[in-house]
Amino acid sequence: SLLFHMTQTEVCPPSCNCKSLGEMKGLHIDCSSRKLTEVPALPVNTKRLYLQNNSLTSIPPGALDSLRSLEEVKVFDNPWNCDCHILYLKLWLEDVSAPSLANIRCATPAPVRMKPLRQLTGNELGICKRLLPIKCLEFFWRDLILIAGAIITLILVAWALKVSKKLVCQMNLSQ
Repeated sequence: SLLFHMTQTEVCPPSCNCKSLGEMKGLHIDCSSRKLTEVPALPVNTKRLYLQNNSLTSIPPGALDSLRSLEEVKVFDNPWNCDCHILYLKLWLEDVSAPSLANIRCATPAPVRMKPLRQLTGNELGICKRLLPIKCLEFFWRDLILIAGAIITLILVAWALKVSKKLVCQMNLSQ
């Protein structure tokens, strides 16, 4: 457990420069201009985090949640893909560093290119919602077919009962 705790809090990501800010004061982690395409595993005692000027397009949800003592973060000059997956970063920065959020501009998709992430609305970030209506349509057709099948079955059963009643009446009459 102690070993895990040590590696969890003390190890500097290989792609970054780390400086201690003094005993128990945390770390200054500089990962800027390293052509990073994803955020490296970061020590929990990270106080300052510089990720600017890389090739980051998004940050997976929860990736930065362990950085409780963070005071400064820079993530500008990255080709951010501002679809619904960027929502985690937007909300996280609103909580942790509003000034940093102000500097982020979207690279893709085309309708929001060069727009500040801070200004994007739910509609603009909901570009992933396009997956939803297809699923709904699939359910709609499936349900429609099931209902039609049930109605046809009921009609056939009613018809069969009517025919069998007629047959019973005819048999009774012929006797």
